[in-house]
Amino acid sequence: MSTGVRRRMGVEERRQQLIGVALDLFSHRSPDEVSIDEIAAAAGISRPLVYHYFPGKLSLYEAALQRASDDLAGRFVVAEEGSLGGRLLRAMGRFFDFVDDHGPGFAALMRGGPAFGSSTTNALVDGVRQAAYLQILSHMKVQDPPVRLELMIRSWISLVESTALIWLDGRRIPRADLERQLVHDFGALAAVSAAYDEELAALLRESLRNEPGDGPFTDLVVRLVALAS
Repeated sequence: MSTGVRRRMGVEERRQQLIGVALDLFSHRSPDEVSIDEIAAAAGISRPLVYHYFPGKLSLYEAALQRASDDLAGRFVVAEEGSLGGRLLRAMGRFFDFVDDHGPGFAALMRGGPAFGSSTTNALVDGVRQAAYLQILSHMKVQDPPVRLELMIRSWISLVESTALIWLDGRRIPRADLERQLVHDFGALAAVSAAYDEELAALLRESLRNEPGDGPFTDLVVRLVALAS
């Protein structure tokens, strides 16, 4: 008869386990509501041992947010194939997968609670926004964007964030509809900005050159024509 022996973890392995446990707990409840005792119990270790790896709850919270922000930033990375509208729609699907799975954690990352707000947390959020911005430029094949394009993309990223936070409060709109609407918002914002900037207009025409008849931007045009008539 064999007896189970708990394997001793190395320092980094234990740190990563604690980050994963904390992130899971923070994903389902506000970080303010999660105690070190709960984290220790979920990890199967004692409370003092948690403090051996992290000096306090704030440092563990920030480490969990670092992992979450890395994951979230990667949601805008999709295969560079197909139309711009199709890529953005896939990115929105990946983004809302994260929002759906990590609601309270996403809200904590984007809002930063009064007990846990810090310059580190703000820097993580800024890093997510910058990664999303650069990835969208990549999808548009633009390296030196006009000022209005930068303004438009960054404004859209803020819109995506705020929309996701509002949606979490009751999920009153079907997720798929919201994802498509946000891609339509991108197209509408781009079109308005292009009306003021010929360089941006040329970039937009190039980006939309391969938009299929059933793509999200074509769908937007059809909806707008119907609205106008």
